[in-house]
Amino acid sequence: MVIEIDEGSGFCFGVTRAIGKAEEELSNGKKLYCLGDIVHNGKECSRLQQMGLETIGHAEYNNLHDANVLLRAHGEPPSTYQKALENNIHIIDATCPVVLHLQERIRKEYLADTKHEKQIVIFGKNGHAEVLGLVGQTEGSAIVIESPEEVKRLDFTRDICLYSQTTKSLDGFRTIVEYIKEHISENATFKYADTICRQVANRMPHIREFASRHDVILFVCGKKSSNGRVLFSQCLDVNARSYMIDAASEIDPDWLQNYSSVGICGATSTPKWLMEECKVRIQELFGSNE
Repeated sequence: MVIEIDEGSGFCFGVTRAIGKAEEELSNGKKLYCLGDIVHNGKECSRLQQMGLETIGHAEYNNLHDANVLLRAHGEPPSTYQKALENNIHIIDATCPVVLHLQERIRKEYLADTKHEKQIVIFGKNGHAEVLGLVGQTEGSAIVIESPEEVKRLDFTRDICLYSQTTKSLDGFRTIVEYIKEHISENATFKYADTICRQVANRMPHIREFASRHDVILFVCGKKSSNGRVLFSQCLDVNARSYMIDAASEIDPDWLQNYSSVGICGATSTPKWLMEECKVRIQELFGSNE
């Protein structure tokens, strides 16, 4: 059996950077908290927990004093930084530079509109950590639309400025742009910024090609990963024998019976070591001709 791990899968730059910062702090023996899961992968979170990383929520964070807290790649709203000043919390900021730049753009747009008459719209998932950080730049006034269908609820007689969560679908964003262009009033303006991370967006055509050239696909991904669900749907679209798993222990031997080629891939939140474990498990079950 040929088993191939997709070289294009695994941590994106932002996640790699955040985990590196956490490991560096922990190696110095410092007590370190992380505000929210550092990555949407339970196995990687458990590994870092064993090193001493303690994950906390915002309720615990707000009552914390004189501590070291890492902010993950998703970013945080201004209120998080304000609370750090009030409670003498040392922030290790691992916000992805792409997300940080997007936050700054939205903040600048919001402050420039002194009467706040413009609709600042974010194409993203309500409640997602990154989106909460983006909405926070507008003091909670930004409008979040989760799908192209929801664009219809905007007021097309007022100015619109559109941005996107960095991991959303490029096709979905373009569909929204075209709809607004067609429906915006002559007396209103429409500006948009394609803020989708290309490191993520470019994985979609790549992973479709990867999935199409294997008999069976094992997509390794944490259950919380929205990026993972999007990429897995691309695999499933071109290969009906695609299975999403969280760990090697979830591999069902029946999926692989009578097939000679297995592809292993994952999300931007999937560690390489987890995909390697899946390869080893398949070799234990079936052997390999590599």
